[in-house]
Amino acid sequence: MTRATVFRRLRRDQRGNTIVEFALTAPLFLIVVFGILDFSWQYYAKLELQGVVNAAARAATLEGNALSQTALDNDVRRKVLNVFPQGEVTFARKSYDSFSEVGDPEAFTDANNNGSYDSGECFEDVNGNASWDSDRGQTGNGGAEDVVLYTASLRINRVLPVWKFLGQSQQSTLVASTVLRNQPYNAATSTKQVICS
Repeated sequence: MTRATVFRRLRRDQRGNTIVEFALTAPLFLIVVFGILDFSWQYYAKLELQGVVNAAARAATLEGNALSQTALDNDVRRKVLNVFPQGEVTFARKSYDSFSEVGDPEAFTDANNNGSYDSGECFEDVNGNASWDSDRGQTGNGGAEDVVLYTASLRINRVLPVWKFLGQSQQSTLVASTVLRNQPYNAATSTKQVICS
């Protein structure tokens, strides 16, 4: 058998093609599959957190829960950690006078017309902390008929190492929030005042 015949036979032989093709495509395929699994797991965590937050927020608007929100937070934490035991759950509450004010800054007099608050300009101190804030919400559950933004954050370690291979963090923070109005269980109080300093 001549050298030319050997090369011709090797060129036509396709027995090793499958192994080479698999070696080239398997890493990409596995990253995509693991990415989909990890995304699905995080999506499930987000839905679980949102469901528990919605239930707790509805309970928080009732007069019986107005004084202490700790029991509700502990219930949310317990339910979430029952499904994701390694997670860390934190909470935040801000109260507003109306739904349209959620996330809005405190009103101010723009003396120099630059579109932003500057020290010394008059502002309406809505949350009672004697300083201008870019979010007018008052920390806490507020009072009767206040609108409350209730937020829970779940910090978890991702189950699969896909993100580490892509240079990303293995930790993920999922946030769920809801906005509800407290029941009219007594007269609402206001702390608004105009401050010029």
